Amino acid sequence: MIRRIDELDLRDKTVFLRVDFNVPIDDGKIAEPHRIESALPTIRLILARAKKIVIASHLGRPDGKVVAKFGLDPVRAYLERSLNQPVVLAPDCIGTEVERLARDPSQRILLLENLRFHKEEEKNDPAFAQSLAALADVYIDDAFGAAHRAHASIAGMALLFKEKAAGLLLQKELDYLSRLLSKPESPFVMILGGAKVSDKIGVIRNLLPKVNTLLIGGGMAYTFLKAKGVNIGKSLIESDKIELAEELMKEATDHGVSLYLPLDHVTGDAEKKNPAVGAVQIPPDRMGLDIGPKTVAQFKDEIRKAKMVLWNGPVGLFEVEPYSQGSRALAQALADNHSRLVSIIAGGDTVAAVTAAGVADQITHLSTGGGATLEFLEGRELPGIKALEVAA
Repeated sequence: MIRRIDELDLRDKTVFLRVDFNVPIDDGKIAEPHRIESALPTIRLILARAKKIVIASHLGRPDGKVVAKFGLDPVRAYLERSLNQPVVLAPDCIGTEVERLARDPSQRILLLENLRFHKEEEKNDPAFAQSLAALADVYIDDAFGAAHRAHASIAGMALLFKEKAAGLLLQKELDYLSRLLSKPESPFVMILGGAKVSDKIGVIRNLLPKVNTLLIGGGMAYTFLKAKGVNIGKSLIESDKIELAEELMKEATDHGVSLYLPLDHVTGDAEKKNPAVGAVQIPPDRMGLDIGPKTVAQFKDEIRKAKMVLWNGPVGLFEVEPYSQGSRALAQALADNHSRLVSIIAGGDTVAAVTAAGVADQITHLSTGGGATLEFLEGRELPGIKALEVAA
């Protein structure tokens, strides 16, 4: 059993909150704040009930060394503006000065410096976990995006607390993603895009028995089309996964799943320029970079029939115009039908595509997990979730 934050008495307590603020930073400012914004409800709830909050996160891959560009001061500034109260950035995440700041009642919000400045974090070092645990009375995990990592602040540290729970964001992730695995509403449509079939094998195989319709776009579609004997020109392909694509298509048929591949494409030349709409067969000198209008119409029709949709991976090279149109159209279709279906968006690129389309507020759930979401949907046990469990 995993406790919800509402089940804990936080009065007069110092709460350690592990978040996932691994966000892009451009010129010292937060470039995309979705992960921070998603954790704010939990932070505000703790501030309303507890004596003090100690917030911890990693940022980037500093490989156990202090790297200035991965410092958390931009996060501190963003939090301070969002919460409209002072946020103190500790000089480190462990040590005498950090312990003093954690005990100081005059500063209610303490942000620890990047956990990954210490190699012991990723090694799940017991002494490092103990040093972090000494800073607080209660442990709350709201870092779903890091739940698949057996790191000290995620797995090791949680085991040291009797009083521990999932934050609001983590609980929301578990609630929605668990529905996909246990009781998805039918018709259940899964949209898969992105570059590689290999990234999605586990998800496809675990969800095929539960899915009614599978829509495949993006770079991974060309491996499936090649397996069907379609000319794909210079399009992205995993040549060593063609046989796997054949197997997955057969498994879909065996499970009674309707599987749709692109009927047409928006293609570009070798430099990804000079876009043109073409039929399913792609000329040898061009590459498929987005789904075409016939495919958009077909995919939108399946979305209209759905009661639950999971979408992971853009269906085109959405960050380069005009190859964003397919992903934008599917995002709009989800928004147009939001009142009668549950829509779950998984993966940072897909969340970015939906956000760019301006419809994020009409999506049921934008998952903050990348690898964690995929591993959860593959049916794997996540170390960060396992460590939160307490006896019923």
